[in-house]
Amino acid sequence: MANSSAHDSDRILAEARSSLVRQQAGGRRSIGRRSAELKRQHFGKKAARMAMSVGVLLVGAMVAGMILDGIGITGVMVLGLAIVAALWFFATFPKMKVPDLAALNTGDVRTMVGRTELWLEAQRPALPAPAVQLVDQIGVQLDGLGLQLEGIDPAEPAAVEVRKLVGEHLPGMVESYRKIPAHLRREERGGRNADQQLADGLGKISKEIDEITRQLASGDLDALAVRGRYLDYRYGEGLEAAPQLEAPKVS
Repeated sequence: MANSSAHDSDRILAEARSSLVRQQAGGRRSIGRRSAELKRQHFGKKAARMAMSVGVLLVGAMVAGMILDGIGITGVMVLGLAIVAALWFFATFPKMKVPDLAALNTGDVRTMVGRTELWLEAQRPALPAPAVQLVDQIGVQLDGLGLQLEGIDPAEPAAVEVRKLVGEHLPGMVESYRKIPAHLRREERGGRNADQQLADGLGKISKEIDEITRQLASGDLDALAVRGRYLDYRYGEGLEAAPQLEAPKVS
């Protein structure tokens, strides 16, 4: 039984260590620095809970030892298993939640970019390969755009429109694709299927983000405001329509 307990302890501890390493590194497949930063913050809270749980168990064991004049070998084994189990539990739970779509364009710029990156990461398994590559590219671009936006008054019309592009229109395009039934995504509409339309749309947004970042770097807010109104007109259909990603009609 002792060997079995030791084996279980080693297995649980190994799983906890593996989970911690993944989270400390920012999680798997982070598309940008902001999302990795949010993951590290999540890990920091987990690490604090883990340290607190171990401290509580040790203090409890000390108190029990003073009352019972020692806890014996069995008590030490139970304490060890309890510590390992606590480390595994708090390394695994709570899992990091995917931000709600409606909450992406909220908070400061750093938070908005991080949430959008996290949300996009969660959608990748449902996207075709070309779109996944574009999402990864956009993640890098969002980091640069976020740095530029941090130096601009949030009340500027240009900043408001750019935030809508990143926090609403970009995820809205991906969400409209996900709403299309899988068996209809390969059917063509207007000469292109939904996979191609999504890749084309993400490619255009990637180019827009690059242009916006350049305009922000040059400080040309007037030109950016005009571009922002154009972007809002172009992508402002939001989550409900996104006509370039409509599913084919079934005859």
